[in-house]
Amino acid sequence: MHPSPPLPETMTAWLESLPEPHILFDRHYRILAANAAYLRQYGQGRPVLGRTCHEVSHHSSVPCDQAGESCPLARALQSRQRERVLHLHHTRSGEDYVQIELLPLRGPGGQLQYFLEKMEPLPISSGCGAAGGAQGMIGRSPAFQAVRELIARVGPSQASVLLLGESGTGKELAARAVHEASTRAARALVVVDCASLPETLFESELFGHEKGAFTGAHAARAGLVEAAHGGTLFLDEVAELPMHMQVKLLRVLQEKAVRPIGARAEVGVDVRILSATHKNLARLVELGSFRQDLFYRINVIELKVAPLRNRREDIPQLAARVLERLAKDSGLPPAQLPPEALQALVNYDFPGNVRELENVLERAVALCENNVIDISDLRLSNSPERSAPIEPVVYHTPPPPPAAHVHAPAPMAAPPREAPHFAVPEPPEDAGFPNDLAAAVAETERAAIMKALEATRWNRTAAARNLGLTLRQLRYRLEKLGIE
Repeated sequence: MHPSPPLPETMTAWLESLPEPHILFDRHYRILAANAAYLRQYGQGRPVLGRTCHEVSHHSSVPCDQAGESCPLARALQSRQRERVLHLHHTRSGEDYVQIELLPLRGPGGQLQYFLEKMEPLPISSGCGAAGGAQGMIGRSPAFQAVRELIARVGPSQASVLLLGESGTGKELAARAVHEASTRAARALVVVDCASLPETLFESELFGHEKGAFTGAHAARAGLVEAAHGGTLFLDEVAELPMHMQVKLLRVLQEKAVRPIGARAEVGVDVRILSATHKNLARLVELGSFRQDLFYRINVIELKVAPLRNRREDIPQLAARVLERLAKDSGLPPAQLPPEALQALVNYDFPGNVRELENVLERAVALCENNVIDISDLRLSNSPERSAPIEPVVYHTPPPPPAAHVHAPAPMAAPPREAPHFAVPEPPEDAGFPNDLAAAVAETERAAIMKALEATRWNRTAAARNLGLTLRQLRYRLEKLGIE
């Protein structure tokens, strides 16, 4: 290994003047210069010159691309330009996610000789450690790091973001992280649960109303869009937006103004839109149940949140954090999770994702003896709510006189290691319908929900999962149908 030429004094003085942590290293990862900010944050009281950057920052004997992360030096040697990556670094407060920006510098012969690296702690993870992160985002798997890196990149922009992922994956946490990484972090993040708002209240809740605009409007009230002025509006379960509200929301996005119900003039608003859904929104556009123009407005940047089965490496950290939270709530020491029980969690597919993991551990803590969780306490495979398949419900042409009729066929074999799926398929075009279509649909929906509840022994969380609904959607339907 050839020694690097000495650095000009001006380079060392310039590095020292920079407020952010900076290091300069050669093609062999050896640190040639480091400013005081880097030494304070990553030096841990030891000399760093002559040591490799991966040894100091990562406590690793091999470069980061050999340890599961993207190496900015390797990328810069290929692209011969500036590179940005997200890394997990050892700091004074533990492990934190850090935004790395690397600038390759050429030597006298025109070859890449030095590499200047700047480190910026992310607003979404600063001071929380890798196991914490913004609002409880936890993990270090490649799938998780890819999401964090994309959040760090899109956060500072003003572009609309559509978060896609299965129920329970943490789309709202990711939305909060995007907001915290943005220039709007000091302003409000207003969450709109599109699945739980009754259709009759959508317009009033979103856009507000004037006094006397309708019966019961005893005072003027600002809507949620106006409440998010200067900040971020998060539309959770955006696929549930009624069609007439999709038109009005599109106008808000185009005109940057809202007109409260009963008002003569529009009110200007400045909001960034984040949306989330567990449904295939592009497919809904094809089916005509979601407007294409609104889809393009909210889907400027697409962020996919991975299911828990694709990031099993994160389950030990997630489980530890859940047990800590449960212990804090109960005032007791955290329950112990022996290796065999932890391995059972890692091997399980978790169709309900992180939300199901929380449910499993909360039940296990309640059932375990001596504060030690046994595999049997987890009930991952034998409990009815995880093993009983739910029979699909299909429409059948009812005989006269018109009446709602539901027929459940024999149970269908579910694919191995997947969540039971409950589907109400579209009826054929030539299917006959009773005269009172609304009553027939309601009765069909009631029968489907009752079957799911009975199959899961009235475990609403499991029933909602098997029906393909969120828990909030199921609660709304239960209230609407009068099911106690």
